[in-house]
Amino acid sequence: MIKMYTTSWCPWCQRAKRLLNEKELIFEEINIEELGMSREELEKITGGRSVPQIVINEKPIGGFENLFAMNQSGKLDNLPPSP
Repeated sequence: MIKMYTTSWCPWCQRAKRLLNEKELIFEEINIEELGMSREELEKITGGRSVPQIVINEKPIGGFENLFAMNQSGKLDNLPPSP
């Protein structure tokens, strides 16, 4: 299960979504602006205050750069694709 905390204006969020879609991975997008979630609340959940914050199998991995590194190392290929 992949969760991605985003905002509507974030270019790195768009890149992360594009990468996950290209890999055909299911993810839940949680727009912190729409929920009225503060950066402090986001940090309590993910350990980070910036967006995107990505959580894979309940483990926070960080932002887009971390997701990109996982892709480059082949770790995203081990996740189950969308049905």
